[in-house]
Amino acid sequence: MYFLRRCAVIGYGSWATTLVGQLTSNGKNVNWLVTNKDVERGILRDGHNPKYEVDLKLNRSKISIYSDINKAVDGCNVVILACPSAYLHSNLQQLNVSIKDKIIISAIKGIVPQGLTTVLEHIQDIYGVPYKNLGLISGPTHTEEVSRGRLSFLTAASDSDRTVKIIESLFSSDSLILTTSKDIFGIEYASVLKNIYAIAVGLALGTGYGENFISVLVADCAGEMAHFLESRFPFERDIHSAAYMGDLIVTCYSNYSRNRRLGLLIGRGNTVKSAMNEMTMIAEGYYSAECIHKVNQAHGISMPIVETVYDVLYRGENPREAIASLAKKLN
Repeated sequence: MYFLRRCAVIGYGSWATTLVGQLTSNGKNVNWLVTNKDVERGILRDGHNPKYEVDLKLNRSKISIYSDINKAVDGCNVVILACPSAYLHSNLQQLNVSIKDKIIISAIKGIVPQGLTTVLEHIQDIYGVPYKNLGLISGPTHTEEVSRGRLSFLTAASDSDRTVKIIESLFSSDSLILTTSKDIFGIEYASVLKNIYAIAVGLALGTGYGENFISVLVADCAGEMAHFLESRFPFERDIHSAAYMGDLIVTCYSNYSRNRRLGLLIGRGNTVKSAMNEMTMIAEGYYSAECIHKVNQAHGISMPIVETVYDVLYRGENPREAIASLAKKLN
């Protein structure tokens, strides 16, 4: 039996707020790292985050708020990472408390820009946390629906059965069903790739392509994802399950998808910089495209959809011409 003292949650955006709500609804005590004074005041005074998921009522009696990561993490045996991947390095930079013996759970679907690695790779490389103590949650779970109690499916993945059971005990509820997996690399990279593919869909929509084309594009995205995962991380996975195909579909088709919106804005004529500035939240696929491009350079994996997105985001290629060229390569 695992004795849970407290959980630390790193991040105070939409997904972090939703996860804190889920944890406290399940009776867990949470140390919450919140570095924004307005957000801190709103939570302590009104019981909700005034900037993100404002309608989600939080159980203040279960929450302790800290602006110092060492105070937030100290005394906790589970740390949940739920900030944008672009901010993970800076959030952890002040960390002096050892986390080697803690359970670290990534709820981030993105690449750490400073090292162009996934979150769990970063935590293992920089902080020496053994993989048996590392886990992740992923799947088609837009925070707007999870926070409102709409039935959703989440996948908990870890090398360790113990860590998976801990994740299940933290997040399972009547409205959040957890499945389990040991495919930590495949699921983490799938969650990175689907953001890039959602940008590709947005580019196509923004340049005037219709649903017939989009359906073929998404089908090819699924095939490209499967090819990459099998080439880099062979595993007996079902690519059609929620953590892979489900997450891909919802990110490519949903109006909630910030990556799809980024591609849509660029496809409609915005520069990459102006589109990024117009976004209220970070589109993880922007950083992911550079990472996967560099992986492809090293390993020679054919990924024309990823390369198309990279060319538009980083090489200034015209979106209309890029998608027209890509269309000739689709099946």
